[in-house]
Amino acid sequence: MSATAGSVAGQGSARSSRGSGNRRQPRWLRSLWFYLPAVMVFAGGLVLWELVVGLSNIQAFIFPKPTAILAALQANWGEGRFALAPSAQATLFEALGGLAIGTVAGVVVAFATARWVSARAALLPLAVAANAIPIIAFAPLMNNWFGVLNPLSKMMMAAILVFFPVMANVTRGLVQVEPAALELMRSYAATEWTVLRKVRVPNAMPFFFTALRLGATLSLIGAIVGEYFGGASLVLGRIIVQSASALRFDITWAAIVLGAAIGIAFYLVIVVVERAVIPWHGSLRSSEP
Repeated sequence: MSATAGSVAGQGSARSSRGSGNRRQPRWLRSLWFYLPAVMVFAGGLVLWELVVGLSNIQAFIFPKPTAILAALQANWGEGRFALAPSAQATLFEALGGLAIGTVAGVVVAFATARWVSARAALLPLAVAANAIPIIAFAPLMNNWFGVLNPLSKMMMAAILVFFPVMANVTRGLVQVEPAALELMRSYAATEWTVLRKVRVPNAMPFFFTALRLGATLSLIGAIVGEYFGGASLVLGRIIVQSASALRFDITWAAIVLGAAIGIAFYLVIVVVERAVIPWHGSLRSSEP
């Protein structure tokens, strides 16, 4: 009997030691193992790109190798005709402005449509119609309204793309509340303001950050598309157009890669802010590696 108890105790201590060992594993190491396959696939794709372009008959100036793109990025980083760093800063400023304008407008319209049925009937069709119009159709209008060289014209292009996902997601979060939560608040004779503050807004926060993650990348797309139709020379959109016209496709690809890197960084910043603001949400806890 004592031997059996001792073996059970030994197995329990072994399991507890293994469990404590797992708990002591650093979080950064778990994250590294979680993202390692994606990093390996990305690195393998770059190596394959380098080999295929180097060994094939593709002309290097049309489809440059990753090493040539990196060299163009370094050579044109801070000075010259195609200065990439100042261009990226100007485009990022336009994207941030568009994200702010589109987010504020989307949240305001979402609160109005969630609160008043008449506003929902009037504003939702307009929002859907605006989202259905191709974004390039707005570019000449924005340039005429706000000026070709005015960054506000590009901000408004980005804001148009950001507005609809923010409005739609926040409206959904404000409206689709658990009936049991509303009944509980009504049983306490809570006012509409209290219900909004205690139930509807917390319920809408995950929807809001979902739209914000999408809007972060859309704002950059809107800003760059707006730059295609004119503006200051030191912006990513103009760098792409001008370098492609000059057959400097290494610089074109360098500007594209830089824009993609900014979009990824933009997205990750929103993710970090989301984890700091709503750490209680179940989707964030379940997504941790």
